[in-house]
Amino acid sequence: MGDHLEEKVSIVIPVYNEVESIPHLYAALKDVMEGLEREYELIFVDDGSKDGSFKVLSDIQAQDKNVIVIGFRRNFGQTAAMAAGFDHAEGDIIITMDADLQNDPGDIPKLLEVSKEYDVVSGWRKDRKDKFFSRRLPSMAANWLISKVTGVHLHDYGCTLKAYRREVIKNVQLYGEMHRFIPAIANWVGASTTEVVITHHPRRYGTSKYGISRTIRVVLDLITVKFLQSFSTRPIHAFGPAGLLLGGIGILIALLLSFEKIIMGYDIGGRPLLLLAVLLIILGVQLVIMGLLGEMLARVYHESQDKPIYFIREVLKDEE
Repeated sequence: MGDHLEEKVSIVIPVYNEVESIPHLYAALKDVMEGLEREYELIFVDDGSKDGSFKVLSDIQAQDKNVIVIGFRRNFGQTAAMAAGFDHAEGDIIITMDADLQNDPGDIPKLLEVSKEYDVVSGWRKDRKDKFFSRRLPSMAANWLISKVTGVHLHDYGCTLKAYRREVIKNVQLYGEMHRFIPAIANWVGASTTEVVITHHPRRYGTSKYGISRTIRVVLDLITVKFLQSFSTRPIHAFGPAGLLLGGIGILIALLLSFEKIIMGYDIGGRPLLLLAVLLIILGVQLVIMGLLGEMLARVYHESQDKPIYFIREVLKDEE
């Protein structure tokens, strides 16, 4: 990996209506990174904020050549904001963190030190300063489920404070709520992953952007992640067994009814079993064909066609 002391660091910070937090976050990041005495860049991605966040970021960028500001035309979500940050990052190590001051910039040196040995370093908010029933309990359940489904066991998938080697993150395609699954996706291609305990602060300004709707989207994306992990190169194995089972049962019932009709002369026209047989055969065919086509088309749509998941209004950076 070369001389770690020479590696440039890119810090990607998605921003959505955090006008009060931005000056404090910038000052803390500046203090930490200047103390490390290494080349760095701060990439703030304004995700369509309506509270003046972009103006504050613009003023900061005008005075600091290490700051890059990306402004979206509207709110595209945290995953899109991270994707834009990754696309513009030039660092050998890319760190992501929230803009709400709950992540501590003081933990960045710890992540950088561990990243000398690992491709992905994930933060673990062991002493999390959020409400238990509304935030921590659902998060614990989600972390357990994601770990079980993906096979990559982390205590805190939802923690934004993470460090990635450039060669790993540049090959990850993001959409939906996929940013939280990056450690699992990276692990599938052989990247080494670990986690470190970090400091977590209570929110000082603004309100949380998380809700039940995001939890539902995360669960749906987890299903997609599992499918891509296990069946992306052999998708017929995902839908084939269930399709063959249902279709096979339907065919057996149809054969039994045919025997009764042809050999024994029974009337089968009004029997529920006949409808069941037809239904099972149709379901079997649909599982094998429609499910396979739908999932593969979705994969091609998102990854092969390179359809953008965000649209930038403006990028502010030092041209030198």
